[in-house]
Amino acid sequence: MQELAIIEAPSVLGLRPSGVQDLPTALLDAGLLDGLDAVRSGRVEPPAYDPARDAGTGVLNPHAIADYSAGLADTVGDVLDTGRFPVVLGGDCSILLGNLLALRRRGPRHGLLFLDGHTDFYQPSAEPFGEVASMDLALVTGRGPQLLADLEGRGPLLRDEDVVAFGFRDADESAQAGMQPLSPGLHAIDLDGVRASGAAAAARLAVEGLSARAGFWVHLDVDVLDDAVMPAVDYRLPGGLSWEELETVLRTALGDPGAVGLDITIFNPRLDPDGTIARRLTECLRRGLSARARAQLPLPPR
Repeated sequence: MQELAIIEAPSVLGLRPSGVQDLPTALLDAGLLDGLDAVRSGRVEPPAYDPARDAGTGVLNPHAIADYSAGLADTVGDVLDTGRFPVVLGGDCSILLGNLLALRRRGPRHGLLFLDGHTDFYQPSAEPFGEVASMDLALVTGRGPQLLADLEGRGPLLRDEDVVAFGFRDADESAQAGMQPLSPGLHAIDLDGVRASGAAAAARLAVEGLSARAGFWVHLDVDVLDDAVMPAVDYRLPGGLSWEELETVLRTALGDPGAVGLDITIFNPRLDPDGTIARRLTECLRRGLSARARAQLPLPPR
């Protein structure tokens, strides 16, 4: 059994202070830790938000995001060193950089299961507001301003072939906006692909595709859920996974011994005034994380 370690990472440096920064408090207050073997392992506070777009990089808060990523990587790395499983509560999707930097510092080749309604592969020239939360997958694969695409001089945090983008449904929107196309080396299972195979089979395929790595991180942007059940996000898009489909995917991924960490992003509690969605989300997350507790982990080396 592997103990979970909850890290609060309420950064909106890659988005704006819309309410997403309240995600950790909302999920913890809704009972995220109930019934789980978990400890709280700290809160990484972001620097002050600057609404001015940086002239050199074309994005918001690039230096602050680089600094924050390093600090978050320190905290995630400390958790990994204890043998616990980090669960990082964002914040916006820019926190992915810090989580993956923690893995990149450890050396071995890792993978990423990217659960998101959007592909987040924008280049600064196509992102209308300069938000890194729309560029995180591009940046972690080495595309974008060097300050963020080459953190600590470590090059891409991931190789294209070590990524599975899962459940996205923004192809028409991103093409119209001029987003660079997804790399052909990156494994992509869009929402139609998930539905064609079924959530369980698609999740197994995704996890099997990452099994040869030293381990894989799971990134969950809650806008992968159907807009009808998850309207508490800043950029809404019709369609998406059902609660049951997401739970199936999480149980499959987190129950695999290769999973090394999870982050949750983009839920905006201010768009959920009575807390109904927060309670349903925590229920789904608890069920998914319960599979982690039962995962058969490899024995440590003698």
